[in-house]
Amino acid sequence: MALNEKELLEQFIPASEVESVKSLDELDEEEIRKLKETGIQPDESGRTGSFIQTNCSVVQCDCNIPGIELLPVTDALKKYDWLEEYWWKLVPKEKDPFTEETGRHLDNGYFIRAKAGEKVVYPLQTCLYIRNDKVAQRVHNVIIAEEDSELHVITGCATHPHLTSGLHIGISEFYVKKGAKLIFTMVHNWGENVYVRPRTGIEVEEGGVFMSNYISLKGVKSIQTYPTATLKGKGALARFNSVVVAPEGAQLDLGSKVILDAPNTRAEIISRTVSNGGTIIARGHLVGKARGAKAHLECQGMILSERGVIHAIPELEAHLDDVDMSHEAAVGKIAQEEIEYLMARGLSEDEAVATIVRGFLDVKIEGLPPELEAEIQRAVEECQHGM
Repeated sequence: MALNEKELLEQFIPASEVESVKSLDELDEEEIRKLKETGIQPDESGRTGSFIQTNCSVVQCDCNIPGIELLPVTDALKKYDWLEEYWWKLVPKEKDPFTEETGRHLDNGYFIRAKAGEKVVYPLQTCLYIRNDKVAQRVHNVIIAEEDSELHVITGCATHPHLTSGLHIGISEFYVKKGAKLIFTMVHNWGENVYVRPRTGIEVEEGGVFMSNYISLKGVKSIQTYPTATLKGKGALARFNSVVVAPEGAQLDLGSKVILDAPNTRAEIISRTVSNGGTIIARGHLVGKARGAKAHLECQGMILSERGVIHAIPELEAHLDDVDMSHEAAVGKIAQEEIEYLMARGLSEDEAVATIVRGFLDVKIEGLPPELEAEIQRAVEECQHGM
């Protein structure tokens, strides 16, 4: 029987009550390998800076670009009184038991600010890592991209390779100011009995661009995530791309929502989901509330197992006649003729299936720097080994 929210919270130990490591040097080779599989480079090669948190301890926080500020969020709250203006503004503290829990008991998180006009080519990396069994990690993250800045963030969320269960609650509030651009790529690499509860709000001002890339290809018990972006400035744009695999037993409730609340705003939601025996609810909701708004929603699902379930829920909501919104959704299995075609060219049946799945998941995401494209391609190739 599924646990309710209160029962789920009671199953886990607060991260603050568990001893954690003080530096990355205390992690063993197997742990470092798992971080690398999640897109994190411990040596910071090709990275602007790093924030790495294990349980509730920040073990690394540095950035070598003067125009980029990176701090543990608890330090940022002490340093800047004005940060209260951004704190719990896009995600209500009273939204659900998970936000309420994080409001009462915070296990840190990161604060990132790209100062006005600062444009960064290489991504900044963040990592939220649960190292001990049956731990609840409760974090709150804030990113502010000031006017005409450009920032790329790759965040890897993971657990210890031998961890049996855990709970991650991640509150994130992202602010994209006038003319700014924020690309946020998240790679999830949890354990088979880990529960994940992100709660995310995004606000994009005039001419701003927000791009979200979400990748979850490994085992996990349950994920609930539904980031909501509000395009509040003329010509603002939001794109959500997700690539998700649900192994047997996984329960994934995923999606995103964009509110086009200013003239000539643009939005796109693209998802690729594969069920290898798990259940996926793939949501997408576009709300057109201003003239000249244009948006598109695309949900494609593939089922590889008789026990797999994919439930696609696309929604279009128009409040004016001068909006242009569309959607397409399709769910099915791999066509036998595709498998036979590849087998006729020398592949085994398993190799043929893996090749088709890899091509299905290999979504080309416009606007990514080569470093982030390589991370996504590597994650998709990792998934192929499990097919």
